Amino acid sequence: MKHPAKKSLVVAAAVLLFGSLAIWQLTRGKAKDGAGYRTAELTRGNLLVTISATGTVEPEEVIDVGAQVAGRIVSFGKDAKGKTVDYGSLVEAGTVLARIDDSLYAADVNQAEAQLSSGKAGLQKAQADLGRAEQDWKRAQKLGPSDALAQSAFDAYESAHKTALAQVAVSEAAILQAEAALARARRNLGYCTITSPVKGIIIDRRVNIGQTVVASLNAPSLFLLAKDLTRIQVWVAVNEADIGRIRPGQPVTFTVDAFPNETFTGEVGKVRLNASMTQNVVTYTVEIATDNSDGRLLPYLTANVLFHLQQVNDVLRAPNAALRWSPPAKEGEAESGKKKEGMKGSKKTGSAQDSAREKNTGTLWVLDVNQTPRKIEVRLGASDGTNTVVESEDLREGMPVITGMRMSEADKKGGGNPFTPQFGASKKNKGEK
Repeated sequence: MKHPAKKSLVVAAAVLLFGSLAIWQLTRGKAKDGAGYRTAELTRGNLLVTISATGTVEPEEVIDVGAQVAGRIVSFGKDAKGKTVDYGSLVEAGTVLARIDDSLYAADVNQAEAQLSSGKAGLQKAQADLGRAEQDWKRAQKLGPSDALAQSAFDAYESAHKTALAQVAVSEAAILQAEAALARARRNLGYCTITSPVKGIIIDRRVNIGQTVVASLNAPSLFLLAKDLTRIQVWVAVNEADIGRIRPGQPVTFTVDAFPNETFTGEVGKVRLNASMTQNVVTYTVEIATDNSDGRLLPYLTANVLFHLQQVNDVLRAPNAALRWSPPAKEGEAESGKKKEGMKGSKKTGSAQDSAREKNTGTLWVLDVNQTPRKIEVRLGASDGTNTVVESEDLREGMPVITGMRMSEADKKGGGNPFTPQFGASKKNKGEK
């Protein structure tokens, strides 16, 4: 009575087992043979061609205020708000920035004044001597060489008169020299007070009270002033490969890390001709003018710059990945291709693709109704590095184009890798042994 029931259970179990095996085989076959493709849609819109570079925000006009005399810093001046001059202080033209110990230079002024006074006294004495010599010489001329005046006396009066004239000239020259020395001493004394040459803002203060500055061939720098921070520039190092496409007046956008969600605008001012070379890379400095009337851009911020080269509107755009993709060759085609390549000799890879690029043509692959890749030849336009303008009568907006192969589940788990350990096979081999 129980045997038919047992047979039914065995039959049901066998059917279930064989059904599961069949489903597993079908799924496995799909995973191996039905590998899919990654696709992206063609889009229509605007495309902007740019060159990216990195630069630094710089004040348009910077003045380095130095010291022309040596000495110890004894005090700082006051800014427009009455506070001690420091970083970020607003100063007017003529504002006292710092004072240097002037005791030695004041002594030089006193010494020069004394020399000038001495020279003036010497001039008065020389003039008095000249007056007496002129009188004696006039009397000698009236008498002339005679019995009343010997020839030697006559010659002595003439020589004394000429000596008195020369002495007056020497005294006058000494006064001029003393006046020049006094002017120089007073000027050096005035240099002990460092003043701002222009109206601006202090970017950097490089000295402290008590520090000694030494003036040599190069004047020591004490303060760095920006004349007007509302007029600011971005200095960008542009590679020599891109400099040919940069021109004055070109629009530019840039961002700074201080304001990551804001884009600033500007335009190319000039391209400096003094190129620099770093590790065999030649770069040119490009000046970008921008408005900073709100004062948000601070000096020496790092700017990420985009030079706007070309903008096209309402065009069909394809991902660059789709233009680079081509279907993999089958094994038979690959082997025959290798044999042909061996017979023809060495050949450059991608020569057809390179020539197509030179002719501004390319290839896109789409899936037909049978899910088989189909080639479409297209004309290429401008590219922003991510997308490229494409033209063809066979293309339309929203059409999916192939950008790559989608990995099967077996490949994701490592089943497609020949170096992945095959545990099932190992057990089978052990059982055969």
